[in-house]
Amino acid sequence: MNDPLSEVIALLQPRAVFSKRISGAGRWGVRYADFGQPSFCAVLEGSCRLAVDGERALTLEAGDFVLLPATPGFTLSGFEPVRPERIDPKVTPAPTGEVRHGTRGGRPDVRLLGGYFLFDSPDAALFVSLLPAVLHVRGVERLSVLVRLVGDESNEQRSGRDLVLTRLVEVLLIEALRSSSAEDAPPGLLRGLADPRLAPAIRHMHAQLARSWTVAQLARTAALSRSAFFERFTRTVGLPPMEYLLAWRMAVARDLLRRHDLGIAEVAERVGYGSASTFSTAFSRHVGQPPGRYARGVA
Repeated sequence: MNDPLSEVIALLQPRAVFSKRISGAGRWGVRYADFGQPSFCAVLEGSCRLAVDGERALTLEAGDFVLLPATPGFTLSGFEPVRPERIDPKVTPAPTGEVRHGTRGGRPDVRLLGGYFLFDSPDAALFVSLLPAVLHVRGVERLSVLVRLVGDESNEQRSGRDLVLTRLVEVLLIEALRSSSAEDAPPGLLRGLADPRLAPAIRHMHAQLARSWTVAQLARTAALSRSAFFERFTRTVGLPPMEYLLAWRMAVARDLLRRHDLGIAEVAERVGYGSASTFSTAFSRHVGQPPGRYARGVA
């Protein structure tokens, strides 16, 4: 059966990694403006404090990994009170070496590898909204290995660099998402997949996208009554079940249309519509333009 998490990552199309080493010592703090693109941070040694807007502050320790799918504003600092230096990542030139904050010279209190990448998918906003604002993972050695590989590869200009980085980031994202504490996550896909009743329904939706699902049929896969399933799915995932199914169908349809090797009728059939006209109506309502025009526009 299809793995929804892998499918979502593939559809997001992460690419273009940039990473840098950051260290801090003594009294230091940096305030990053809202960036909007997905970013990550791994603590290589020492510890520091991370305060993301709208979330509780975290103490980061060696071996920790943090993923910010949409990267709102945040402050990174030591543990002494300080007025943070303000940085806007959209206008600040990319550093060529390690960035040092606070006391210059000597052994730092913390050393990190921070980086960001891009999602090529036009549906990224939808799926980012289904992920926690902050994913904090502790003590997963596989993530540490992946982060080191990303750092090494992004700082070199070896042949095949872009392809290797794309694959590494895909694996990094999957590993980070499945290593996070999904049960404690806010409403979204991770929490839905962690729910033993809802996970089978989500997997069935992804595995049989062309099937004419009803809420009652999905409820049976979850061994719940229709009303109990609808309420639990909406509360846990953050969307009603048929709205989630529609969003996923439209995301897959847009991906298929961007490939330009399938006709509209075949795309319609693959995403669960009995006719091209019915699909075109639904696609136009959801996307804002007919599928034919959308396909020509991304050519």
